[in-house]
Amino acid sequence: MSGPVLLQWNGEAFQPANRHWARECDKRFVVGEFYTLAEHNDRSKASHNHYFAAVAEAWQNLPEIYAGMSFDESSEHLRAYALIKKGYCDTHTIVCSSKAEAKRLAAFIRPIDAFSVVDVKEATVTRYVAKSQSMKAMDKQEFQESKTAVLDYLDDLIGVERGTTQRNAGAAA
Repeated sequence: MSGPVLLQWNGEAFQPANRHWARECDKRFVVGEFYTLAEHNDRSKASHNHYFAAVAEAWQNLPEIYAGMSFDESSEHLRAYALIKKGYCDTHTIVCSSKAEAKRLAAFIRPIDAFSVVDVKEATVTRYVAKSQSMKAMDKQEFQESKTAVLDYLDDLIGVERGTTQRNAGAAA
């Protein structure tokens, strides 16, 4: 099976939206069988684009005190860092036999992914990798939640009132 099928609710039943979708349903489904229907809400491309514009705006307005930090390299680095800080990430933890081994392991892991954060505490190394915000990876609700969390974090980071980055990106778009 490949991808969703476009259906329309007519008040009594779901029907294919047009002839193309009717043919697709004939190929995929068996008359009389039961199928589970799950609602799928595509997120807005405009919201997606606005978000990336807002992150780029925040990156351009980073205070000098952040110069040289890993997230200062690009707006993508900043977005990944903010996602990690707000918990939209996967973590991988490795316990080493010594602090020295942990430092060596961290030095080896850091260059693998420039967008990840590697933390060493005692003999434990933790690698944080930001979750993908692609349309395939995050549904509309999770994307909106992560977008709000990241933009609020960036406003706090650059020292402006929450909502400023979002408004400024909207004005520039």
